[in-house]
Amino acid sequence: KKSNKRLSAMGNRVKGKVKKKSVKAASHSGMGSKRKLSRMGKKRKKDHSGLDATFIGRSNCLKRLQISLKDFRRLCILKGVYPREPRGRAPGNKKGQVYYHIKDVRAIAHEPVLHKFREFRAFMKKVRKAAGRNEKDEAARRHALAPSYTIHHLVRERYPRFQDALSDMDDALTLVHLFAALPSEGRIKTKITNKAKSLAAAWGAYSTTTSSITKSFISVKGVYMEASILGSTIRWVNPHSFTQHLPTDVDYRVMLTFFEFYETLLSFVLFKLYSDIGVRYPLSMAEAGGQAKGSASAVLASNLHALTNALKSSDGAVSNVVSEAVESVAKDSSEPTNNGSKKKNRELIKSVGAALNKIADDDSNDEEDFSDDEDVDVGAPLKAALDSMAEAKERSAIPGSVALDDDATKRRRLFAGLTFYLSREVPRGYLELVCLSYGGKVGWEGADSPITASDPTITHHIVDRPKLPSSFDKLPKSREYVQPQWVIDCANFMFVLPITKYGIGAALPPHLSPWVDDEEEGYKPAYAEEIERLKNGETMESEDMDEGADEESEDSDGAQSEEEQLEDEEDEAVTEKRAKKKQQKEDEEAHKLAKTMMSKKASRLYGRMQHGLSEKKAKVDALHKRREEIDSKTKKMRKN
Repeated sequence: KKSNKRLSAMGNRVKGKVKKKSVKAASHSGMGSKRKLSRMGKKRKKDHSGLDATFIGRSNCLKRLQISLKDFRRLCILKGVYPREPRGRAPGNKKGQVYYHIKDVRAIAHEPVLHKFREFRAFMKKVRKAAGRNEKDEAARRHALAPSYTIHHLVRERYPRFQDALSDMDDALTLVHLFAALPSEGRIKTKITNKAKSLAAAWGAYSTTTSSITKSFISVKGVYMEASILGSTIRWVNPHSFTQHLPTDVDYRVMLTFFEFYETLLSFVLFKLYSDIGVRYPLSMAEAGGQAKGSASAVLASNLHALTNALKSSDGAVSNVVSEAVESVAKDSSEPTNNGSKKKNRELIKSVGAALNKIADDDSNDEEDFSDDEDVDVGAPLKAALDSMAEAKERSAIPGSVALDDDATKRRRLFAGLTFYLSREVPRGYLELVCLSYGGKVGWEGADSPITASDPTITHHIVDRPKLPSSFDKLPKSREYVQPQWVIDCANFMFVLPITKYGIGAALPPHLSPWVDDEEEGYKPAYAEEIERLKNGETMESEDMDEGADEESEDSDGAQSEEEQLEDEEDEAVTEKRAKKKQQKEDEEAHKLAKTMMSKKASRLYGRMQHGLSEKKAKVDALHKRREEIDSKTKKMRKN
């Protein structure tokens, strides 16, 4: 009995007999399942942890989301999801494959636009089915009921603050200006190009009205422009107004998806900017004088006209509100009052009478003082008040809550009082923006121009021809004929440059980029130094006199005997060589001593720094050498 009890407690195990293996344990394993789990841990399933679970491929994403590749690309662009590169090894040892983070895929799975895409796919099945049955009326009826979607929530989700949206405007503006310059062919419909033109024109109208354009540069790709808006620097490219040929190796579906998102983003930003200056966006075409159609320049002109009309109307609305308030106060004062208010009015009249008596006494004292001091400048306070009023008016040139800052006020004064007239071969878009942003007036050849060609107020006629035609002889002689680069260079250097180097048919000076820091590069171009001297007050005549003095000194030196010159040059060369050798030895010794005191890591870092500095110095030396060669050639040409 005791032995039977012991066997039942041990679970039918017999002492000295090997324990049976578990079903979960491997057949060749000598351990049980529990012992194996405690020593080796739980066996992980494939693609459930690590890089394989965090980063998944594109085909796996399509299986999870149950959408086509075209819709997945659109969703990624609209949502702002981009492929990621996993650090370390590639998941599944598949190098060169595109991977997406699992969190991004889960965010796309809950996107409302994804459900709209699925609805649209089901809707298109019904339309195709009706079209396949030759039911044209039913297909047309169904096509009118296509599901639509908006991406306003995506813009608010990706840009929670307005400054975030402003900082990401570079690509949006570049793409919008590109679509405004493209022809309406293939996938690019007329509706898209017209929308791009209106957005670009609205942005240009705001930039010029607020004097926000700070820099511009003409390059082969297009005209680079930069604007400073609410503390954010925005840079975009305006394509040249040439006939654009659409290449066949570009996926325009991807570009159109980006344009779809950037269109909504720009509408949000422009609405906020226009609201800040007290104008409702989008601008009504009634203020522009009709519907804006045609080229980008025509759309820009209509938007500028509409914006100025809206600003004038907002000024009128403000004055009307003020006048209504004054009338209401006068009306309240004319109403009959009760006994309590009559007492208050009597006391107020008494206090006003005492104040008037006091002012009369002060005036008599002032007259006595004035009789004693006749040299007092009475107009000084009035002049100061008028100056302050003029400055305040200039700062508050834009109605609304936004006033011009100091930099914008300086930019607006650059071309103040100047009137530009653009010839028909001159590109109107970017030149009109720059001229208006810096305070000038602009006219052009066309029926919609505010200024005619024979207007005597024109100060600068911009022409891009090698020679003036004979028809220009009939125009007034009070204007200057310059090339378009003069406007851009004046705006970049914030200085009205002399027009001698920008005349018609003249070889233009170098067009310097405003984004290059000469001090950091270590080399300053000759034309930049010349403009710096002009800013400091030096004139071209003084430079010519200096050159003449240099030539006279060279002639006087040539009058000396050749032997004396040779001896002086030899002595100077010997002394210079000795001084240079001595200085080089001292520098090398100090350099070696300092290098020996460095650690291995610091010496390597120092070596890399010196390598970069030596490369930079070599570039600067090459530029200086080239400049010397050009100067020597020009001197020879002048002598001949």
